[in-house]
Amino acid sequence: MPLTLEDFDYALPQELIAQSPAPERAASRLLRLSGASLSDQRFADLPQFLHPGDVLVFNDTRVIRARLYGVKASGGKIEALVERVTGTHEALVQMRASHAPRPGMRLCFDAAIGAEVLQRRGDLYLLRFGGGASVHELLEQHGHLPLPPYITHADSEEDAARYQTVYARRPGAVAAPTAGLHFDEPMLARLRDLGVQLAWLTLHVGAGTFQPVRVSKLAEHRMHSEYYDIPPDTVQAVGRARAAGRAVIAVGTTSLRALESAARAGALRSGAGETDLFIMPGYSFRVVDRLITNFHLPKSTLLMLVAAFAGMEPMHAAYGHAIAQRYRFFSYGDAMLIDKIEHAPYTMD
Repeated sequence: MPLTLEDFDYALPQELIAQSPAPERAASRLLRLSGASLSDQRFADLPQFLHPGDVLVFNDTRVIRARLYGVKASGGKIEALVERVTGTHEALVQMRASHAPRPGMRLCFDAAIGAEVLQRRGDLYLLRFGGGASVHELLEQHGHLPLPPYITHADSEEDAARYQTVYARRPGAVAAPTAGLHFDEPMLARLRDLGVQLAWLTLHVGAGTFQPVRVSKLAEHRMHSEYYDIPPDTVQAVGRARAAGRAVIAVGTTSLRALESAARAGALRSGAGETDLFIMPGYSFRVVDRLITNFHLPKSTLLMLVAAFAGMEPMHAAYGHAIAQRYRFFSYGDAMLIDKIEHAPYTMD
């Protein structure tokens, strides 16, 4: 039977949605899932489940202060979320307003930042910002951290530090690669000392990651596009792990999507590109053997990816167990370590 959106639904008590991070990054819990086997662990114990020669692949994207508040020339309030910076003074944004802005309309954001609506592209608007500062400079000075919609407090200084990985390097994401939030410098040092290879790539997470799936038949869903870049060193690290019979472990669904996207033609290739890869049960993974990830929203494409990787029944069992054991969910929540199943019993036909 073809899968539908309802196959990826589950009931989550509201109080299990983490509103703030754990006191320390590595203090979160870790649910280990391998086939039908589940075990409750601590994230601090992650090194004991890895081996010398394994390669961990991290996403080094950096979250930008992508949210702006302002008004239209008419005085109506607006809220803009930068989806992607497209040039020194231009950006594609999501816009919330009482009436849709029109091309040519002037907007004014915090601190008298002026912008003009150039055109509409589907659900997004192309804006040109005035003044001498670049879009990145304006956002860094005047923007707000784009916390996910299920986090109810306004962004704070704590969020500025903790909704960012310790290895974030390349600005461009509007959401954090949240599996990486659990790693601190002592954990990275322990992994290096163990002989685990640490490798890096970039995938700039777009605001589309929070967009709901609007079709019941999942084969009709079209993913938003995101930019990724995989350096040659990472391709070489994956090759060494493969040659040694060791595991390739993606830190987060973003790292997994980038790796799998770069191997769609066969061998893993370095370089930059765009990916709209939609991973569903039935997908044949080419690169990744294990996945570290947080718990994801019901009916989300990220939950579908986890089901493809772990299997439908193991995924549902793991989420049911996590709810019963009061794990913390979503961006600031706890983590999972998942072993890939060999065969997925579902297809998208």
